[in-house]
Amino acid sequence: MADLIVVHCISLPPGQYGGPEIEALFTNTLDCEGHPYFAEIANLEVSAHFLIRRAGEVVQFVSTDERAWHAGVSSWQGREQCNDFSIGIELEGCDEEAYTDPQYDALNQLLTSLTKQYPDIRHDAIVGHSDIAPGRKTDPGPAFDWSRLVAH
Repeated sequence: MADLIVVHCISLPPGQYGGPEIEALFTNTLDCEGHPYFAEIANLEVSAHFLIRRAGEVVQFVSTDERAWHAGVSSWQGREQCNDFSIGIELEGCDEEAYTDPQYDALNQLLTSLTKQYPDIRHDAIVGHSDIAPGRKTDPGPAFDWSRLVAH
């Protein structure tokens, strides 16, 4: 049962938006020869429950009742392996670039639905990847405006 939501950001290739590469990564179909950066991530087994595109489109990859591979080595309030008890939401973006209004709208709608479905998820349990893997991860980064999240 999920009681934590982790907000991430991703762009593939780094800094580029709109292509099929994120979906390909999350479905293990990424063409590792399609870009020099892809060779560096060829052996990653990564997935998230949701991706929110720049235009606000929400794509679901993993059921929220199943484990996704988004947190990596992580800890929250003394609990290790956050993948075991969290829902991962990826925003198409970069740490230093502003997220879009449609992304914040979609994220708030998704958070409202998820917190209704999982009432153990409190507002203070909606965190960034940087909060559960400090020193290792920086996303969603300084460009993410936490004040734009609706209280749940």
